[in-house]
Amino acid sequence: MDYEDLTPAGLLEQGLAMLFQLLGPEWTLTPRPKEELSSGTDLIVQVQADGDGHYAELLVDLKSSVTPRLVEEALLPKLRLIRQVGHHTSLMIMTPWLSRKTQEMLREHGISYLDLTGNVSLRISRPAIVIYTEGATRAPRAQTSDRGGTTLAGPKAGRLVRLLADVMPPFRAGELAEASGLSFPYVSRLLVALEDQLLIRRDGRVIYQVDWMNLLRARASQSDLLRDHSYQGMLAPNGIPSVMNGISSLPPHGVDGVAVTGSWAAHRVAPLTAGGQLMLYMAEWLTADEVADDLGLLPVEENADVVLLPARDRGVFAGSTLFHGVRHVALSQLALDCLAGPGRMPAEGEAVLEYMLDHQEEWRAISIRDMQRHRAP
Repeated sequence: MDYEDLTPAGLLEQGLAMLFQLLGPEWTLTPRPKEELSSGTDLIVQVQADGDGHYAELLVDLKSSVTPRLVEEALLPKLRLIRQVGHHTSLMIMTPWLSRKTQEMLREHGISYLDLTGNVSLRISRPAIVIYTEGATRAPRAQTSDRGGTTLAGPKAGRLVRLLADVMPPFRAGELAEASGLSFPYVSRLLVALEDQLLIRRDGRVIYQVDWMNLLRARASQSDLLRDHSYQGMLAPNGIPSVMNGISSLPPHGVDGVAVTGSWAAHRVAPLTAGGQLMLYMAEWLTADEVADDLGLLPVEENADVVLLPARDRGVFAGSTLFHGVRHVALSQLALDCLAGPGRMPAEGEAVLEYMLDHQEEWRAISIRDMQRHRAP
């Protein structure tokens, strides 16, 4: 579905059609007519079951996009006002797509919502209506850009997200730019976008809080592990254990240029299931052919059990550690890769996040200087 040219009237039409389908034909939706709709326009939609004298009113707020900061600064004051003037009117947000964090905030405060990908939450006490459905967890491409064109997609954003997650605040934009090797203007723009999402909070110029779990989820929602890399599928004729042994026997430039990610790395901290593809990042000085020859792998078009991923940025190796002679990506990179991966990998990513939450003292540096001192070169 293309949301780039979606008008407020089109958003309302599609939103009401989706809501009617969820409610069923025994319900009636009656919008109060308005001559013109503009983004952010409120209108009343009456919801009534056929043959029932009771009805509810939804104050529908049409938004081209909704951020957690907008919820906090604009929608919550509106909700308080609605509750003061009428107990039978509920606030509902209609928008093309809502992030997971925004959905959680809206539900927490009792604000109903509907996005065109199928994320819907509606609770009305009389007549009794309870609807909750889940739609897209990743933003449609037309929704991924924020003001100024700065997004969480791409290698540069990944490098900054990793740094924000891996280091405990406080810190400033200048420190982040210097430590990440990114330009100060770029870092400043991305921090503004993250502040809109309430993924960071600042006091003046000092970042004092990072919602690192939702930050990693937000980054992953704008990524696709396989689509973002020109990966090569391989078959390991002698099995994955032999490949792992082969990696540990590589010369130093090979050991340091290959890092395990995905399901096999996740099993170390979150063993949900066994098996899965072995995914290997390769540094820029290695080629798929070289790695395949060294590890005895055969290229295949289907049913690969090993996936070689050329690293788009050296940052994916930052914080990696050796385990039984094989380099594994850092936990924050592992969570990102699993959350953005195919199949059951997102569930493994969530399990990795839970492990990280319970072991923060083991992987989060207490300062940028401490991080720089301990990270692998």
